[in-house]
Formats: sequence, C-alpha cells, structure tokens
Amino acid sequence: MNRYEYLPALLQLLILLPAAASCFLSAKKQMKYTPAKTAALCLAVLLPCCLAAAAIHTLLHLSVNLLLLPLLVFLFFLYRRAMDLDLPRALAIYFGVCAIETFPVQLSYAFDAALHPASGANSLSVEAALLRLVLSCLLLAAFAYPATQKFTWAVENLDFPKIWYSAVTLSAIFFTFNALSVPLSYKTLHTGRMLWLFPIVEAVALAVLTAIYLLFYQSATVILDYAKLKTRTHLLEMQSRQYTALQEYLLQTANLRHDFRHSIRLLASLAETGDLTSIKAHIAEYEVRLAGNTITCYCKNAALNALFSYYQEQADLTGIDTDWNLELPEPLVFSELDLAALFGNLIENAIAGCRTVPEDARYFSLTTEVRHRNSLYVVSTNSFDGNVKRGKDGYRSTKHSGTGIGLASITAVVEKYGGSARASNSDREFFVDVILKMGI
Repeated sequence: MNRYEYLPALLQLLILLPAAASCFLSAKKQMKYTPAKTAALCLAVLLPCCLAAAAIHTLLHLSVNLLLLPLLVFLFFLYRRAMDLDLPRALAIYFGVCAIETFPVQLSYAFDAALHPASGANSLSVEAALLRLVLSCLLLAAFAYPATQKFTWAVENLDFPKIWYSAVTLSAIFFTFNALSVPLSYKTLHTGRMLWLFPIVEAVALAVLTAIYLLFYQSATVILDYAKLKTRTHLLEMQSRQYTALQEYLLQTANLRHDFRHSIRLLASLAETGDLTSIKAHIAEYEVRLAGNTITCYCKNAALNALFSYYQEQADLTGIDTDWNLELPEPLVFSELDLAALFGNLIENAIAGCRTVPEDARYFSLTTEVRHRNSLYVVSTNSFDGNVKRGKDGYRSTKHSGTGIGLASITAVVEKYGGSARASNSDREFFVDVILKMGI
C-alpha cells in the first residue's frame, strides 16, 4: 500500500470527526446516550470507516469524494439511531453540517492548486489534506457556541416540518454547488484570476450560508413568539366569552330575583286552594329556568376558568360525555400561559380523539389533584378509534410527518417545571399522565 496516497486520503476522511461533533452539538438534548458514550461510539464507527475507505482509495484508486457519498448516507442512518429526532430535524442538521463542511474542502483545493499546479482534486497533497482537517476543526470551534445555545433551542421548540424541510433544501443547494465545482484539474484554477477568485467566492458563499442560518434562527423565534401571542389572544377571547356569559347570567338571575316575589304570591295562592299539582309544576318550571342559567366555576383563576368553560362548551357541542374533577393550587404557582398551553393542548387532543368514534361512545375524563403539597397531578382519559403512529421519540402526529404539536407543547411545559409526562393507549382509550413540580 502506497503511504503517499494512503495518508492524504485518511486525513481527508478524518474530516468526518469534527462533522460528527457538529451534528451532535446541534441537538445535544436529543442524544439517546451520554456524551461520553456517544463520543466513544462515534470513534468506534468513524475511525474504522475512515481507515477502510482510505485503503480502498489506495488499492482501487477511487476518488475520496466518490467514497464519501455512500459513507455519508450510511452514517446518516446511524445518526438517527443515536438521536431522538424526527426525520425533518435530523435531515436539517445533517445536511446543514455537510454543507458547512464542503467549504474547508474547497479551500483545501485552492491551497493545493497553489502548491501543485499540475495536480488535481483526486491527488490531494498531505499539506492540503491537513489544512482541510484544521479548517474543519476551526469551523467546529467557531460554530460550537451558536450551535449549542441557539440552534439547539430551535430544534427543541420549532415543531414545523415544512420549515425544517426548507432548511434542508437550502443546505442541499450549497452542498450541490460545492460538489459540482470541485476542480478535478488545477489547470482550471490557473486560468485568468481564478486562483484567487475561487477562495474568495467560497468565503463569500460560506458567509451567505451562515447568514441564512442566522435568519433561520431569527425566523424561528418570530414564529414561536407569534404562536405564544396567538395562544394569549385565544385565551383572552375565551375570557371575553366567559365575561359576556357571566354578564348574561347576572342579568338573567336579576330578572329571576325580581320575578321571584310574583312566584311567592302565586305559590301562596295555590297553597290556599290546596292545588298541589300546580305548585309542583310551577316549582319544576322555576328549577328548569335556574338550571339553564348557571355558570360552572372550575377554579378561581379567571383565565383558566374561561378556558375550561370554552372547551366544555366545545365538548358539549361534539356530544362528548365529560367527567372533570379539577383542583389547582391556590395561589397559582405556575405561569397562567403555561397552564393554558398544557390544558388547552391536552383537551384539544382529547376532543379530537373523541371525534374519531361514534357519538354514543365519546367520553373524556380529566382529573387534576395537588398531592404532597408540591406536585400537581393531571390524568386524562378519552375514547378514540385506536389509530396511532409511533416513532422512536414517542407518538407522532396522524396529521403530518412530525411529532404531534400538542404533545410536544405539553412536554415543553412539563420539562420547564421539572415534571414528567407519559402517554399511552389501549384499543379504545388514550391516556395522558402529567406531573408538574410546584417548587420549581
């Protein structure tokens, strides 16, 4: 085996190590294993792959780039097995890192062209291959902080598959551009001003791609802020409805109280004549009028009470038999918006599940209870048709290819308060158990 061919090939392939680190840093909270175990597994897989690919290059004289393509596909499947990520997010991270790593590759060709004008990309020198590895490590160091602080936040919170697929498309465009512009013969770079224009164009392209990723992050924050604003607006709308209903209730009960003296006179007159049947009929009619003008008080918090009243109305309109027993801590120790997101998504999912079965089989039980003075327990049970989609990271949405937004939102609230959430199902029932810690 020719070591003059083997060593530069191995150095070129070792770029996979900083690339792998970048992939895991961008979604560090979604790793299935500890960082130490993940690093050990990466080394155990990548080093043999690099050694074997370098040997194949030396023996069969195959291009290193040609060997990298199937290797990258194989490594993507291993990456998904090591992560709790849905396909859109996994692809976005993987393609993004691959696109970024093409720039050290291109710059190493420009450097090699300056050193060895008669050579080409398939015969990269040791010096250029070493520069490629160093540049890749420098990029890892430069992107480490924004990847762990900014991009991980977007990965955790942005659950919109179409947006992630858009990021995949943008990264794929830059990856393809660099793949097609590899200088197979350095003579092309020594034509006119190409030798110094080539690295400038690559540097500008890298800056543009970085700017796109920053814009992606800013867009994610705007989208999530809009989602929070939409939740708050919806909550205010429900409070407004509840306030209007309360006003109507007060007006109607005032009229009932005003008319009550007439009812007393009528009942007294009927009692004097001994007309017991008419007395019973009048009392029954009065009870019906009272029953039709009552407002249920679920809790002392006006916003949450409005939320529960709104969804109770939705459940009634859908023909769902509800059994709600609600107890919340007083005073409220959780954020009003967080509880609104938790219960809103929980109840919406339950009502949606009930709609999948005939009306006479629809039921929804919801119980909340404060236990041990430090935890809020929430237990939800609803009927549904038994149709579920499961992935490695739990239940998936039956409406799109990603994780269910409702369950993801519930999980986010649970994690914020150091609690736990567990979803399960039988053939006819869906269960969600949530615990929120009150001391967080």
